[in-house]
Amino acid sequence: MIRRRTFASSLLAAPAIWPLRDALAQTPRDTLVMAAQLDDIISLDPHESFEFKGNETTTNIYEKLLTTHNTAPDKIVGELAESWEVSSDSLTHTFRLKTGRKFASGNPITAKDAEYSLRRAVTLNKTPAFILTQFGLNAQNATQMIRATDERTVVITIGEPISPSFFHYCLSANVGAIVDSKIVEANKQGDDWGNGWLKTHSAGSGPYTLRAWRASETVTLEANPHYPGKVQNRRVVTRHVAEPASQLLLLQRGDVDIARNLGPDQLKSLASDSAYKVQRSRKAAVIYMCMNQRHPELAKPKVREALKFAIDYDAIQRNIVSTTYDVHQAFLPLGFLGAIDDKPFRFDPARAKALLAEAGLPNGFTVTLDYSHIQPWADIAQAIQATFAQVGVKLTLQPGEQRQVITRMRARQHEMLMLYWSPDYMDPHSNTEAFVSNPDNSDNARAKTLAWRNSWSVPELNAKVAAAVRERDAEKRAEMYIELQREHQRSSPFMILLQAIEVAAMRASVSGLDIGPINDRIYYRETTKT
Repeated sequence: MIRRRTFASSLLAAPAIWPLRDALAQTPRDTLVMAAQLDDIISLDPHESFEFKGNETTTNIYEKLLTTHNTAPDKIVGELAESWEVSSDSLTHTFRLKTGRKFASGNPITAKDAEYSLRRAVTLNKTPAFILTQFGLNAQNATQMIRATDERTVVITIGEPISPSFFHYCLSANVGAIVDSKIVEANKQGDDWGNGWLKTHSAGSGPYTLRAWRASETVTLEANPHYPGKVQNRRVVTRHVAEPASQLLLLQRGDVDIARNLGPDQLKSLASDSAYKVQRSRKAAVIYMCMNQRHPELAKPKVREALKFAIDYDAIQRNIVSTTYDVHQAFLPLGFLGAIDDKPFRFDPARAKALLAEAGLPNGFTVTLDYSHIQPWADIAQAIQATFAQVGVKLTLQPGEQRQVITRMRARQHEMLMLYWSPDYMDPHSNTEAFVSNPDNSDNARAKTLAWRNSWSVPELNAKVAAAVRERDAEKRAEMYIELQREHQRSSPFMILLQAIEVAAMRASVSGLDIGPINDRIYYRETTKT
């Protein structure tokens, strides 16, 4: 036991690449160790986290009233809620909590905690709050609209009739996490609702608690003794290892059990080795590029169209991400209601040059591209820089850590930018709102969607987004999303490049990692090592 504690402690203090040893390492039997790219985490407060690894981490710490299972991601099930019902006018949603559930602190989970948590999410109004505030909930009315009526019952009233399933999917997002109100209140500073403390601590009821997070270094979780289900590992340690080649080395040396970001070359090297296996799952996530409409050249429709024909999508997929992404050019990933597989763009330098000439730029122009410095983004950015150059566009590359890239886009400080996007819930409105809707383009807008971050707003499309989310007929709703995607492909400042395939390479003795279609549906609790 002393040896195991020493090993686990060394994981927290070790550099990104641990020294090689003569003998193969062995991680502790009760500790799952992963290598992954973690540099996008900004906060582990579930009502603030909106980044991929942050959401993956918090979903293993917190529970919501409702959730979805990865075996049937299109079906809502209760997590902390035992039952729920909706009024005939679709405005009042009543949830009955399960009995006997406790937080990691040992405090019982009550409807007051649910009331507090959802009020907290909308009052803090951090980045993911729009998932709830879009239903008319805000800091001013939260006391009236979110009420615990007894120890086990919480009632939520929304502002206008909407598809009940849409609201339920939104409650299943991380922003719907239920926190231990007593613990959070005990650690608040002024009126911050405990946000300063909860960035680096936890107060949940999920299978794990947060032991430590060090930005761009490590996240360590420990099993929650009050979680009612089986938790296979006492501890989960995730190391930030930026380079796929370094992740492979750690896996082969035995320093990690799972490598989460291997590229095609690394995966190929494991293909014939029975000591390892690879788990693949299509993700509802895309890599996209965007063009800030505050840039005078990028605001020209012909320029936007030209740049879509200045990318060699197939070559990028074939040469850089052949095992981890497929070419996809619509904002709804395959698997969503209404998703299309249309690919209207291909590398056509002659057409791109002609469009630039029509825009009054026969000699091209210069523009910057912000992107994450890690792979595969770095290689993709260089490939796009090369094909842009063939049509006369000089692309100046500006690599940075993911959280820096995200921060620049949220402040609308970029010119062009490349990022990864995963939906917040399994409903097409999640991506549709993000990529299309921008009813208020002012700097102090309530909903700061991806469209807002790129200063792109089309009133007709905003109206179509609002109509689609209200449509109750599934077939009609799907047709509305198909139309929106095709118009978005034609006119928007977005280039959707690729759809992700989540790949986890692991020792053959590891099993049970539960990978779902979105980042807050990746679960560690059933992962075993033999």
